[in-house]
Amino acid sequence: MNAQPNAQTMKPATAAKKLGVYLDATPEDFRSGTVSRAELNALQTDPPEWLRTLRREGPHPRPVVAAKLGVSISGLARGGVTEALTTAQIDALKTEAPEWLLRERAVQEEVRKETARIKAKKAEKDQAA
Repeated sequence: MNAQPNAQTMKPATAAKKLGVYLDATPEDFRSGTVSRAELNALQTDPPEWLRTLRREGPHPRPVVAAKLGVSISGLARGGVTEALTTAQIDALKTEAPEWLLRERAVQEEVRKETARIKAKKAEKDQAA
């Protein structure tokens, strides 16, 4: 994926992050070049088979794993998950429901409730002003 010299380009790691895929699982030609904004847009609108497969089966980067499990990235680390996981591994964790996962989901739910409470309080305060 070599871009034109005058086009805005990004490193493969940045492009992988924007695409929501694990860089080490991408094809070599993707990792070894640069990606232009036009190429990134093309990958997003009409993903090639390798990108569709990665998004469907993984391995997934930690932010995607955290979202699929309903926990924070820090919660993954506290649970001992430091590597990228495949969709099958994520599904297995959901099925097993280890104690750390249940605890981290509860923590994440409390964070969401507190965020919503603060947002509502701020909106109420702004409305009164």
